[in-house]
Amino acid sequence: MHAHFTQEEQERLARSSVLLVGAGGLGSPVAYQLAAAGVGRIGLCDMDRVDVSNLQRQVLHTTFDAGRLKVESAADKLRALNPNVVVETHPVAITRENAMDLISGYDLVMAGADNFATRYLVNDACVMLGKPVVHGAVFRWDGQISVFDPKSGGPCYRCLYPSPPPPGAVPSCAVAGVIGVLPGVVGSMMAMEALKLLSGRGSTLTNRLLLCSTLTMDFTEVQVQRNPDCPVCGDHPTVTELIDYEAFCGGVGQ
Repeated sequence: MHAHFTQEEQERLARSSVLLVGAGGLGSPVAYQLAAAGVGRIGLCDMDRVDVSNLQRQVLHTTFDAGRLKVESAADKLRALNPNVVVETHPVAITRENAMDLISGYDLVMAGADNFATRYLVNDACVMLGKPVVHGAVFRWDGQISVFDPKSGGPCYRCLYPSPPPPGAVPSCAVAGVIGVLPGVVGSMMAMEALKLLSGRGSTLTNRLLLCSTLTMDFTEVQVQRNPDCPVCGDHPTVTELIDYEAFCGGVGQ
């Protein structure tokens, strides 16, 4: 038992389940920390294979895993770390066809995708299913973390970003790069938010967006309110089923 969780809180963690969308840069520290903390069931959704060129930030994997499915490589590490954790692998891309089925089986979703289409898809599915989302994003030296939990009165991702940036305005990690340690910092903070949500301890980043600039180690907090006119989580939602997110984001692919 962890000294800082009560017996009841630890049991709550053991009964809880978390789905990770992505088992790469952010997913690596998130998965490892949640397994170490005693979260009972962890789902890993990622269709990609381990690439040696990504290992500076995808620290759950090693050179020996090159070419393996990320979810299989990650599952091995998590089971070795904590044999009591149930690890479920979903070696697929999350899509509008499978998102509701995938997400409905878990208490909480960790959204660490590196593209906007997936972020909006995960957000909308979670709003419709009443599931909280821990959001994390990284870019070069900068990261952001928040909790979207409309069921508890908080905003959703669309309240913060009603529409995606124009295609090409924000280069991907593959193009712009990211300092390898940054996903470790942001991912660990995401894991902390998840543990608070699942155990009922502490106050989370609901209604708050935490921005961190690691080059200067500045942390800034922005208040985020639920938008009553939000098309997904607002008082009169107009988006009531999953849409074509590739088209919505201007065809920005995976």
